[in-house]
Formats: sequence, structure tokens, C-alpha cells
Amino acid sequence: MTFIIKVTIMQYSRNKLVELLGKKPGDIEICDVTLRDGEQTPGTAFTKDEKKRMAQELDRIGIEVIEAGFPVVSQTERDTVREIANMGLDAKICCLSRSLIPDIDVAIGCEVDIVSIFIATSELHLKYKYHKTCAEATLCAMDALEYAKDHGLTVRFAAEDATRTDINVLKSVFKMAEERRADYVSIADTVGILNPTTSYHLVSEIKKDIKTDICIHCHNDLGMATANTLAAAEAGAKQLHTTVNGIGERAGNASLEEVLMSLMVQYGIDRYDTKNLTKLSKMVVEYSGVKLAKNKPVVGDFAFSHESGIHVAAIMEEPSTYELFSPDIVGGKRSLIIGKHTGTKALKGIVHSMGYDLNHDQLCDLLAKVKDCTQAKRGIPCKRLDDFIKEIIMPD
Repeated sequence: MTFIIKVTIMQYSRNKLVELLGKKPGDIEICDVTLRDGEQTPGTAFTKDEKKRMAQELDRIGIEVIEAGFPVVSQTERDTVREIANMGLDAKICCLSRSLIPDIDVAIGCEVDIVSIFIATSELHLKYKYHKTCAEATLCAMDALEYAKDHGLTVRFAAEDATRTDINVLKSVFKMAEERRADYVSIADTVGILNPTTSYHLVSEIKKDIKTDICIHCHNDLGMATANTLAAAEAGAKQLHTTVNGIGERAGNASLEEVLMSLMVQYGIDRYDTKNLTKLSKMVVEYSGVKLAKNKPVVGDFAFSHESGIHVAAIMEEPSTYELFSPDIVGGKRSLIIGKHTGTKALKGIVHSMGYDLNHDQLCDLLAKVKDCTQAKRGIPCKRLDDFIKEIIMPD
């Protein structure tokens, strides 16, 4: 609490905040995987046109890499990835590939910029999924990697379940990928086991021996995907993986809107055009069928909603008292809720904004009506408040 007060008194000195909280990320880029990993949300399937519209919005935001899909899944998926790759977007287009040369041929045919070749490296996956030793699985992956490089593709080599892989094994596999000219090595926290401390430590350890750019791909099983992604960035990870609204298999992935706004607020990285984040969020809700929690950070219905009388009164004088950033920055809207916790001062401001000027006794009467009505645990819509005001100023 002392630290929070200190930052407030300092009028939020970002440079000081970075100094106190940790190392500022260096050269980073975002790879959004909504079109691929996001589509692995149970029950979700995007049409070709939906994927293209989402890709356009991601490109407008300034996302550097868009993972368009997993083309070996179907001919439709293949066609979709190819069309996205030929949309003329500024973003580089990536697709996922197993560690098989026929998969690489499909990626080449899709005309993508980047192919992400993955192989599981943990003993658990090697034993129960591949039924192979690490050496056997890795040999296939390296052959696919070399083949992709020989055919002019940028290659991201991804270690699935990297965070449950022995660190020395992981370094060894990444070293082999580096020697075969991989452009990125990717740490996949496949089951979301990291926390910010272990995320920072893991990336730091990998960087001691690996000079290739590192990617971080976090799942949200323990609710820490965004925090883990930022910690990895502080440790030197370059490519940060996200999905819109944090959708994805099981509990989802690191949330694009949370990562972008954290980069802006915490570290001053503001090159992304965030004003359409709310619009994109609603688009993904519509296309995926996955509803947002009302209190979802950045884009949820309650992200800029205020009911407490103390809060509302302060917000009406200076929004930054209870808003970390303006809703305009993400295309959101502020909402002042009239309810059980509304005070006289806040109510007076709300009533005045509606074009009414009530005296003290009238305000007290109105507040009593509001509090009586909200015992049912629901806020008061403006239309209902308007009716209450008219009853007070124009009694029968």
C-alpha cells in the first residue's frame, strides 16, 4: 500500500516505476495467435472471412506477426492461410507446422513468411504422445527445420511443454536449432505452469547459452499468462504471443489487450494503435461465441464503470483518480452506475449532467428512492432515474 501511495504522489512517474519494478523490455514484437490457438477454444471455429477481418484489425493495431492457422488441418484451412498471406498486410504471416517435411511443403504452398515448427520436449510428452526418445523426436524436427530454411522460410522452432522440460535438455535442443539457422526459438508454457519469477528465470537462463531471438507462449491455466509474458519480456524475450480476449484451449492464452496496455502503462511502449481494441474484442466475442466476463480488464463491460459515491464524485472532477488510463485509449466508454453505493455528491453530478438542478432536499429524496430500489442488487438505468426525478420535481 505504501508503494502504491508513493507512485500516486509522484504523479505516476513511469521511468521511476520501471526503475522500481524491474527491467524494461528491449526489442519486442507481438505475435498474435488468435486465428490459430484462439480457434482451439472448445466449440470455436472461424470462417475464412472472419479470419480475414480479424487479421485486418490486428494489422491496423500494428501487430508485427499474425499466426493465421494450421494449414495441414484441412483444405479450407490451407486456402484461408494462403489468402491471408496474400492480403498485402504489413504484418508478417505465420503458420503452424508439425516437425514433418510434408507439413513444410504445405506451408511453402501457403506463401507464408514464417513457419512455426513445433516438437514436444518434455519426458511426459515424449513418453505418452510420441513414444520416442528425445533424440529421435529432435532428429525429425531438425530435418524439417533445415528443409524450411533451405526453401527460404523464416523459421520459429517451438518446444512444446518447454516449461516441464529439463533445462539442460531444453538448452541442448535450442542449441541444435540455432546451429541449423532457426530465426527464433520458442518457449511454450503449454499447461500454464509458470509464474512471473520462474518465467523471468527461465528466459534468463536460456539467454545465457542461446543467442537466437526467444519467443514466449503462455497459457493461462493459473491465471498468470499476461504476467508471465511480461516477466519473460523483461528477461529478454523478443516475441510475445497473445490472443484477443485471452481465448484459447482450456483457460486460454495471454490476452492481447492486457499485454498491449501493460506494455504502454508499465514500460512506455506505445507504438501500437490501441483505440480499436474494444471493437476487436467484440468482434472476437461474436465470431468465437465466447462471452467476456463483465470485469475483464481493458475491454470488459465494467472496465470503466463506477458506482461507489466516493469514486464517482472523484471521477467527475478528475478521471485519473480511479482510472489507470482513459477508456478512449482502447475505444471504450466510461459508465457511472447509480446504485446502492452512490452518494449525494456523485448523484448531484449525474443529475446535473442529465439537465436537472435539484435542491438538497430533492437530492436526498432521490437518493432514498435509489437506495430502496437497489436492494434487489441491480443498478438504476438512466431512464428509471429520469422517472424518479420527474416524480420528485413534478409530484401528483
